[in-house]
Amino acid sequence: MSAALRAGALPRLTQARAPLTREVDVVDEHGQRQRVSIPAERDLTVYVDRRELVTLMTLGAQPELLVLGYLLNQRLVASASDIESITVDWDVGAAAVRTHGGIDRIEERTAKKVVTTGCGQGSVFGALMDDIDRIALPPTRITQAQLYALVNAIRLQESTYKSAGSVHGCALFTLDADGGSDARMECFVEDVGRHNAIDTIAGWMAMRPDALGPARVFYTTGRLTSEMIIKSAQMGVPIVVSRSGMTQMGYDVAHRVGLCAIGRATNRRFVCYAGEQRLALQPELAQAPATSAPQAGA
Repeated sequence: MSAALRAGALPRLTQARAPLTREVDVVDEHGQRQRVSIPAERDLTVYVDRRELVTLMTLGAQPELLVLGYLLNQRLVASASDIESITVDWDVGAAAVRTHGGIDRIEERTAKKVVTTGCGQGSVFGALMDDIDRIALPPTRITQAQLYALVNAIRLQESTYKSAGSVHGCALFTLDADGGSDARMECFVEDVGRHNAIDTIAGWMAMRPDALGPARVFYTTGRLTSEMIIKSAQMGVPIVVSRSGMTQMGYDVAHRVGLCAIGRATNRRFVCYAGEQRLALQPELAQAPATSAPQAGA
């Protein structure tokens, strides 16, 4: 295949989805034995052009998209079209990535590693703030009604967390272009760490380069750390919502890139930490009964 033909081609991906939960025997506070579900955490070692890069701890829901998003968010590849294929084999716990032309200066670019906050301790290669000032986010705004619809959609979403706990969930939403109250969930991912979940969504987006408009909102159950804000900005998502809080560095980065960061978002409560110009407030909605919350997709 010529370079010209490869330029817009998306990588070939296996579909090696693994079971997300496992049943185990436990003893409760009454001394009674029961069967419960727990998340099925497993290790996945990533090889790029036969070179071992990293081992990720994951549920294995969409491992190919996780690997793709990881490479993109680490800025090791510029787009999905740089990759020829991603093959995951759970029998050996490995993901084999084949690129079209290799990764330029891979030794140098992976020499510096930063261990990030969060469950499982994520890590990033290189400096967190590299190229952050070159990011130009779209002028997307969200209404308070859309925010409530988004939070309600997460509440109704079937999840591993509800059945087994101990995981983080992330979702990508798109908003009505006409400013309506709808917030449509495009993708929902759970994993043992929020960094894995956002990387998987990045991979999902990369496989659909022309399918989504600019009115995107990212949701996470985890804290809004600098890593989450930087990755969201790199993905071109200008609004991030969390049911948790925000760190100081996350706050500083959000202001620096002009990203709207909304935390403590549960029911009808929330705090807008940054980018309030992207939020169209409707304070009267905060007083409405919870049963009248806007329904996502209604």
